[in-house]
Amino acid sequence: MPVVGLDEIVAAEHRIRALVRETPVERSEVFSARVGGEVLLKLENLQHTGSFKVRGASNKILGLDDDRNAPVVAASSGNHGAAVAYVLRNVGRKGIVFMPGKASALKVENVRRLGAEVAFFGDDEAVAESHARGWAAERGLTFVSPYNDAAIVAGQGTLGLEAWRQAAGGIDNVFVSVGGGGLIGGVALYLKAMKPGIRIIGCSPAASPVMAQSVRAGKILDLPSSPTLSDGTAGGVEADTITLALCRDFVDHWVEVSEEAIAEAMRLFIDAHHMLLEGAGGVAIAGALGAGEAWTTGRSLIVICGANISRSTLKSVL
Repeated sequence: MPVVGLDEIVAAEHRIRALVRETPVERSEVFSARVGGEVLLKLENLQHTGSFKVRGASNKILGLDDDRNAPVVAASSGNHGAAVAYVLRNVGRKGIVFMPGKASALKVENVRRLGAEVAFFGDDEAVAESHARGWAAERGLTFVSPYNDAAIVAGQGTLGLEAWRQAAGGIDNVFVSVGGGGLIGGVALYLKAMKPGIRIIGCSPAASPVMAQSVRAGKILDLPSSPTLSDGTAGGVEADTITLALCRDFVDHWVEVSEEAIAEAMRLFIDAHHMLLEGAGGVAIAGALGAGEAWTTGRSLIVICGANISRSTLKSVL
C-alpha cells in the first residue's frame, strides 16, 4: 500500500487553502506545436514563494501538535526553505533552515527575507538534510523534510488534485521534474487514482538523475552530481526515503535532459509566456520536448514548478 492515501491529499487540500494559491493551468500554443499534441502548463511559478514547495510545507506545519514556542528545523537548497519560512511567518513560529554552501544566493536571501534563520552545512542538499535531521533530534525539535514525509507528499499531491479539476479530467500525460520525488510522488498518486491509464513522466537533468537511476537500481544510490541549471532537483536523496516506492510504482517513464536542452526550454518559455521560471521548470519542459510522440500523444500537462532564478543564472541562459 502507498505511504500516502487519496484521503490525505484531499484533507491536505482543505487544510492548506488559506496559505496556498490556486495557480492557473493554461494552454501553450508554442509547446503544443512543438510536441504535436495539446500541451497545458501548470503555472506553479506563480505560487507564493515562487515554488510548489509551499504546498507540502503548509500541510506539514499546519498539522503539527508540538510546542509552538519551539523553532522548526528544515534543510533545503532554497525553495523548501523559503516555503517553510513563509508558513512559519504566517502561523507566528520561528525556524532554522540548514542550506548547502553552494545554495543560490537568491534562494538564501529569500529564506532570510521571510524570517527564518539560515545555517550552512556541507555542499550537497542530502548532506545538509542528514545534519539538520540529527541536529533537530538532539534538541527535541521538529524536522520538516523537503520530501521524505507523508504529510509533505500529501501536500504536494494537491497540485495534482488542482490540475485535474482545472483540466476537467482531460489529461493523458504529465511531465514533472524530479529531485527527491515528493512532488511527482504526490501528483502521480492522486492522478493515477483518478485515471489509472494516465502516464506520469519523471524528468531529470542528466547532470543529476539520482532518483531515476535509483528507481532502475531498486535502491537509493549515492551518486555524484555535476553542476546544473536545475539546482532545485540536484544532489543526493535520503537512503530511507518514502518517495522511492512512489516513484517506482507510479512513474511510467523517465527522461534525462542535457543542460543545453534545459536552457533552450527556458528560453522558449520566457519568450512565449513572458514569465520567469527556474531550471527545474525547464527540465520538465525539456522532458516533454524530448520524450517523443509515444509519450505526448493526447493532452499533456507540464508542471512549471518554480520561478526562483538569480539574475546571473538568467543572464547565462538568455
